[in-house]
Amino acid sequence: MHSDNKGTGNKIWLYAGILLAVCAVIGAVCIAVRYKNRIDAENSYRELAENVNAVPETEDPAPAEEVTEDAPQGLSPEGLLQASGETDVSDNEEEIPEAVTSAPLKGLDWDELHATNPDIYAWIYVPGTSIDYPVLQHPSNNDYYLNHNLDGSSGFPGVIYTENYNSKDFTDPNTVVYGHNMDNTTMFSTLHNFRNPDMVSEPHYIYIYTEDGRTLVYEIYAAYIYPSIHLLLNFDVKNDYIYEQYLRNISNMDLTSSDLANIRHDIDVTVSDRIITLSTCTTDHDASKRFLVTGVLLNP
Repeated sequence: MHSDNKGTGNKIWLYAGILLAVCAVIGAVCIAVRYKNRIDAENSYRELAENVNAVPETEDPAPAEEVTEDAPQGLSPEGLLQASGETDVSDNEEEIPEAVTSAPLKGLDWDELHATNPDIYAWIYVPGTSIDYPVLQHPSNNDYYLNHNLDGSSGFPGVIYTENYNSKDFTDPNTVVYGHNMDNTTMFSTLHNFRNPDMVSEPHYIYIYTEDGRTLVYEIYAAYIYPSIHLLLNFDVKNDYIYEQYLRNISNMDLTSSDLANIRHDIDVTVSDRIITLSTCTTDHDASKRFLVTGVLLNP
């Protein structure tokens, strides 16, 4: 009887050992798959960025046609008015910021991007960081891209994305863009460069390239740590009164007990402006906080 109990005990330990070994193998496989997905995703982003930044050289413009003195043909309507002396159009033109006129070019092939993932609808580029990525929005599941990659595989690094609380034409008062704070220089990890006050005090810009050919230029005026609340659900910024209070809160972040707040007070932002907020985890990955970088649109 004693021998039988000993044999049963040995079998239990054997089965337990086999079960642990199987669990270890499954765990190792899962880790390997997630690692492969991460490397594949990062390679895909790298290839996309290389293609997008390989902007073809523009062709030499055609020689201008000779214009006779008695026929001011080819002039724009504004030019005709100037030639006739009827008005001075320079007084009516608003000065276009240099950051807008000198915006970097991107060779965006939207057919190729949609073939990669149909949820891609914009491209974001932030000089001074490694942020140079497509922007996605899932049509129905706002949490989807929190844990999915460009090819639909699960895990990190995820994608740069917005939620469907925001329209995809960037006409909302505040467009919130999310990205993971990875342990390398990918996704929104280098957004933390703006923890340095010198990065915010000097002109820096966020460029958004849209499917309809627009290049939206936002000037960064704030980088700060903020409570981890859902900005779009907690602040109805389509209400001018609430939006004004929200903007004032941002401008006063460096006067509060915020852990970090780099604010440019020389940039006046009002309810008539549109802003963009880039959101990621803090450096210590404190779940109760987020690191936010906000810019104001220069060319609405």
